[in-house]
Amino acid sequence: MTPFFLNGESVTVDDDPSTPLLWVIRDSLGLTGTKFGCGMALCGACTVHLDGHAMRSCVAPLSRVAGKQVTTIEGLSSDLSHPLQRAWIEIDVPQCGYCQSGQIMSAAVLSLWPSECDFCGHGQACTTSPHTRERSGWWK
Repeated sequence: MTPFFLNGESVTVDDDPSTPLLWVIRDSLGLTGTKFGCGMALCGACTVHLDGHAMRSCVAPLSRVAGKQVTTIEGLSSDLSHPLQRAWIEIDVPQCGYCQSGQIMSAAVLSLWPSECDFCGHGQACTTSPHTRERSGWWK
């Protein structure tokens, strides 16, 4: 049994401690906002917050979060009232929308830890984003 806090609520799961947190969140706890992208912590679609820091849940074992606070996209706000979620909707950011939860979670951590600004824009491998393609040289 692994106890931790998910979006402010105490939860205990009986999954194998080596199970990636992504699958615990999606399959065992039924929160599907966090997405599977690459399974190698490269694309960022699976980004969640662990004690206020961005973390790739596809490679983080459940044992890593024991007793800690995990926040998913659902935990930012249940009614899309978080400033980033509102801005996302107002300026019509999403393309296909699949990886947007990871992008929002990566950006949201910057309000808590401004020194992590180098994280912003890096590791979010959205292939529909011209900015991502341009920075990576895919357009050449």
